[in-house]
Amino acid sequence: MRKPFLINLVGTVLACALFTAQAAEHGVIALYHHVAEDTPPSTTISPENFRQHLEFLRDNDFNLMALDQMLEALRNQQDIPDKSVAITFDDGYLSIYQQAFPLLQEFGFPFAVFLSTQPINDNQAGYMNWEQVRDMVNSGVVIANHMVHHPYMLTRLQEESQAEWISRLRKEMLQAEQDIERHTGQSHRYLAYPYGEFDPAIKAMLAAENFTGLAQNSGAVSFQSDFLALPRYPLASIYANLDTASTKFESLAFHVMEQRPENPVTDSASPAVRIQFGPGEYSFDQLGCFANSQPIPTRWLDKENGLLELAPEQQFTSRRWRYICTAPQPGTGRYFWYSVQWIKPD
Repeated sequence: MRKPFLINLVGTVLACALFTAQAAEHGVIALYHHVAEDTPPSTTISPENFRQHLEFLRDNDFNLMALDQMLEALRNQQDIPDKSVAITFDDGYLSIYQQAFPLLQEFGFPFAVFLSTQPINDNQAGYMNWEQVRDMVNSGVVIANHMVHHPYMLTRLQEESQAEWISRLRKEMLQAEQDIERHTGQSHRYLAYPYGEFDPAIKAMLAAENFTGLAQNSGAVSFQSDFLALPRYPLASIYANLDTASTKFESLAFHVMEQRPENPVTDSASPAVRIQFGPGEYSFDQLGCFANSQPIPTRWLDKENGLLELAPEQQFTSRRWRYICTAPQPGTGRYFWYSVQWIKPD
């Protein structure tokens, strides 16, 4: 068995020390998949770059929190230490166990893994097995739900009604939760949406089953976050670069009062959205919004009350894309960050 994390004692002392210095109503959830050299670039960070991320977090006074501790504190509107980060992995790839796990133990950092259970049950090549998962559990790792088959949750079967579709998703989600509990003893009722895809009907299903939902749209989490679609920063491919990742680790959550439409699913290649930002340590004069690194035309409908409309001229051709809004926090070099997720299934 591997050496356990010294999470409870060391983590508690560090958290208390940082909490005394500065408390916050927000944190950051980082998302990784593969930690390897030979896996698909779009979901991969190299072991060398991953170590650089961990060194940056260690050397710049970040507070690494277990995911369950961060989420429960924020849900209950309890302040957490400033610059708190929770590390998560999706899918259950073997490189998490072989590459990421030893590094995270070396740094003493807690983390969570969202498992798709069928590849593990089938002993599929490239995935961990249950014995390896339990080895991580014995070291304090949080294990959570990523469905059984990693489905496109928005896709219905032929001639499937909405009720049948939601029932099928519910059955698969609960089956994965049962498998995880049977093999690990854990049941946090956290679901990471495969591919980051969801809609209001899926969120309502999670709410009915008392689940928390985690998405892949970028941004910090806070007291005001939607706990059925919490943002996480995917840090792979070009986004694994430490120069950009460091800005995300330090980011802050906007106070977003409302977004319309709320549904991320669209049939438009250039959908418009209205966002109402509440008051915060940012100036609306310095707020900028982007998509694919290009500025989005913005129109203030009521600037005094933070009501903004984004109406891009660009046509988006991928299945998933985001609009990202940022604004600097005066005097700190840190940025408030919010993203709007879009999914065009057809």
